[in-house]
Amino acid sequence: MIRPWEALVNLVVNGQPTEVADGCTTAELVERLSARRTGIAVAVDGEVVPRHAWGTALRDGAAVEVLTAVQGG
Repeated sequence: MIRPWEALVNLVVNGQPTEVADGCTTAELVERLSARRTGIAVAVDGEVVPRHAWGTALRDGAAVEVLTAVQGG
């Protein structure tokens, strides 16, 4: 949740403009978007972000893709 006094960062998440609080990490964004904890991959500006680096804050203007694995054939 963003509080009115917090600074905002503008991202493009899965092609949609999105505002998050300054300092928002990849992990926090994933939590905001999905209750799932497994089968998720994230790329920032075209680079896959390893899960161990999800604690890194997202920067203003970043293009983020959050992908979910699905079963099927």
